[in-house]
Amino acid sequence: MHRAKSVIAVLLSGTLALPVFAQTQTFTMEDSRGIINALTRNYRPHGVAAVSFDDSPRLEKLMRAGVIYLSLRDAIALALENNLDIESARYDPKLALADLQRASAGQLLRNVSSNISQGPSSASLGVLSGASQVNAAGATSTAGGTGGVLSGLNVQLAGSSIPNTEPYVYIAGGYNHTTNIETSTQFTGTPFLVQQYKNLTYGVQQGFWTGTTVTMAMSSVFGYNQNATTALFNPIDTGSLSLGITQNLLNGFGLAVNRRAYNKAKNNLRANDLNFENQVIATVANVVNLYYDLVTYNDELKVSQETLRLDTQLYEDTKKRAELGALAPIDIIQSEADMKSAQQDVVQRESQLLQQEMILKSVLTRNGLDNTTIALARLVPTDHVDVPAQEPVIPIQDLVTEAIAHRPEIEQNQIALENARLDLLGTKNNLLPTLQFSAQLSNAGQGGTLNPNVQVPVLGPGNTIVGYRPLGPQDVSTLIIGGYGTALGQIFSRNFPNYNFQLQLTVPIKNRANQADQITNELQYRQQQIQDKQLHNNIKLSVMNDWTSQRNSRAAYDTAVAARKLSDETLAGTRRKYELGTATILDVIIAQRDDTTRRLSEVDALNQLQRARTGLQRDLGRILDTYNVDIGDAKTGTVKRAPDPIPVILEQPNGTIRQGEGKSKPQASLRVKPDSFVEVAGVYRTGLAGLI
Repeated sequence: MHRAKSVIAVLLSGTLALPVFAQTQTFTMEDSRGIINALTRNYRPHGVAAVSFDDSPRLEKLMRAGVIYLSLRDAIALALENNLDIESARYDPKLALADLQRASAGQLLRNVSSNISQGPSSASLGVLSGASQVNAAGATSTAGGTGGVLSGLNVQLAGSSIPNTEPYVYIAGGYNHTTNIETSTQFTGTPFLVQQYKNLTYGVQQGFWTGTTVTMAMSSVFGYNQNATTALFNPIDTGSLSLGITQNLLNGFGLAVNRRAYNKAKNNLRANDLNFENQVIATVANVVNLYYDLVTYNDELKVSQETLRLDTQLYEDTKKRAELGALAPIDIIQSEADMKSAQQDVVQRESQLLQQEMILKSVLTRNGLDNTTIALARLVPTDHVDVPAQEPVIPIQDLVTEAIAHRPEIEQNQIALENARLDLLGTKNNLLPTLQFSAQLSNAGQGGTLNPNVQVPVLGPGNTIVGYRPLGPQDVSTLIIGGYGTALGQIFSRNFPNYNFQLQLTVPIKNRANQADQITNELQYRQQQIQDKQLHNNIKLSVMNDWTSQRNSRAAYDTAVAARKLSDETLAGTRRKYELGTATILDVIIAQRDDTTRRLSEVDALNQLQRARTGLQRDLGRILDTYNVDIGDAKTGTVKRAPDPIPVILEQPNGTIRQGEGKSKPQASLRVKPDSFVEVAGVYRTGLAGLI
């Protein structure tokens, strides 16, 4: 019966070791089955899914006969699904969530840096441009104007210490056997004292955000046995249950001070979401620029091809006239040189176009050039720049207000200011002396079996010893007789309570280090305020510059259109004069060069106008709304919208290619000659054959 009570008491006291003081935030784990899995789930690594480098099926749906027909909407959708910059940025919120879990345990935050990749630049026109542009990884920079945004992710050692709120359970047990040589047998009754016992200690410790630390422990000794003949109890079982409480009263006191790292981690969780949004904005803007640059390079190639056709026709006509004696041989050389120059220009623009396609495919895919089919596929843009009859007129002050309201960097800087204020709160609190109140409450218990070897004298008349008898219960305190159950009963009945209360004050005399930390954080907070003001000023300046750039670009485009029309008429008139013999071949060549220059200027002006629009939309913070980008789709990497239908290509009698009714909205004709397209595609495949 006594043994059963002892076992029950041990089980009840063992419940004291359970971490019941607090709960910590954790990641969602997979469902565990079985008691073993449930008990070990917090001590097993949490698996993170491997990165997939497979492209989304959208790309294959846009391909037909080795050609990828790409609308701007699909280009943006492919970037959201496949772009590696966005894929890398998807891990930033998860890293912040892990840091939040770490902070919930009262631990310092880890170093986690987040950068914004601006993406690669477009191909440049030149002989060696491909060497630097095709494989460009893209510029990487920190979020513009957000200095200190992620400062909460840096390890902060200054300020009052943060309580460790992670509950700990500890348990220790062992067996001990000792033999001591005795110089006298008067006290032990033996020349050598042999002692042996088993011990068990277990408990739980928990810290709280209030600056309180609570420790509850149970220590026990089982079967303490010795060979001393003078010991009244042999063996003996002892136990002690203690409760310790420590509370900071000055330094390290208060929820706001002690939770500052946790609050910073929560702020950083939002900051990383905004950082991800910034990466999506940067990638979308980069894709829009790359796409319309591809459209521009296509148009420039068509202009160069048309120029080559006209120069070739002029060269053939010149040879015929020279054979008839109507022109001097020098005119043949002049027209041939102009034709060769046009051929070189076509080759350069074909190379630039092919490089641009490779760059755009590297942004829209994960495999890059690993997939031969995609690497050799041509990109045909199905959208073109739309120019309204008149640009919308919006007051500049309204644009600035809109940018301040929508730019993610504004909220990021506010988070940085709040994190700097939290750091300052910790260093200010650390200036205070350390005053700790501690209380130690414990209950002790002991139980043992009477030693049969102890003989008690029997007193007769006159207190004389008349004999000896074995030690009996009447000779000792009956509270101690028993086993470990008796000791536990004494502990929980609080038969032998102990109390200890203490105040400890520690005052640094000069407090120089803490003052330096406080001054440093104060200065950093002021710097952050300056950076916030600089960000507002830079946003206002950027919007004003973009607004001015768009106005100038529109004026330049209108001028280029008018100049091109005039050059078209001039070239047509010069050709008529040449056919009538009133103009020389040099006049035609000059007019042809001027017309080509004007056409290229018009195409470039249109591209600059579109770039100015994209820059303004980005600086206003509304580029995602402009192109209907769902940030939720960007986070999951799956765009719900189906790919645009592949347009039906119809060959016209004049040799151009026009889109049919396959698109949801009418598009401008592609104006690509079939023979030129096949020729360029052949050059492209031949040039890449050695690389794949």
